Amino acid sequence: MATVQAGSHTTSVRKGVNIEIVSIIWMVIEAVVAIGSGIVAHSIALTAFGADSIIELVAGGVLLWRLTIEARGASLARVKRAEKTSSWVVGIALLLLAVYIVVESLVKLFTHQGTETSFTGIGLAIASGIIMPYLSRTKKRIGSEIGSKALRSDGSCSMVCAYMSWILLAGVILTALLGWWWIDAIAALALVYYVVKEGWEAVQEARGK
Repeated sequence: MATVQAGSHTTSVRKGVNIEIVSIIWMVIEAVVAIGSGIVAHSIALTAFGADSIIELVAGGVLLWRLTIEARGASLARVKRAEKTSSWVVGIALLLLAVYIVVESLVKLFTHQGTETSFTGIGLAIASGIIMPYLSRTKKRIGSEIGSKALRSDGSCSMVCAYMSWILLAGVILTALLGWWWIDAIAALALVYYVVKEGWEAVQEARGK
C-alpha cells in the first residue's frame, strides 16, 4: 500500500514539473508579446500586463526548481526547505501583483485613461483567459495531491492572470460601447483583497504558521 502511495505521489510530482514547464513557456510568450505590443500601441495596460507575466514567470521558475528537487528523489528535509523558499517567493510575487494592480488602477483613474490595446493584445488576452484557468486548476489539484501550499498559491497567481485578461477584454469592450473608461480599473481593484489574502497565506506558510 505504501509503495502504491509513493508511486502515486511521484507521478503527481512529475505532472507538477510538466505543468510548470508549460506555464513558464506561456509566461515567456505572454510577457514578450504583451510588452512588445504595448510599446508599439503605446498601451500602458498591455505593457503592465507583460510586467505581471514577468512576476509570475519568476514564481513559476522557483516552483519548477522546487518540484524538480523532489522529482529527483531529494531527502524530505531538502524538499521541505525548497517548499519553504517557494512559499516565500510565490507569496511575495502575489503581494507584488497586488501592488501592481493598485498602482496601475490608480494611475488610470487619476489620468482618466481607458483601456487601449491592439488586435494582437486582444488575441493574447483571449488566449490567456482560456489557458490560465486550466493551468490554475491543474496546479491547485496537484498541489493538494503532493501537499504543496506553494504550488497551490502559484495556481492562484495563474488565476489572477486569467482575471486580468478578462478585465482587459471587458475594459476594451465597455470603453468602446459605453465610454466606461474607468471600469477595468475599478474591476481590477476588486481583485486586490483576494490577491493579498493568497499572498499573505503563502508568506505565513513559509514562516511556519
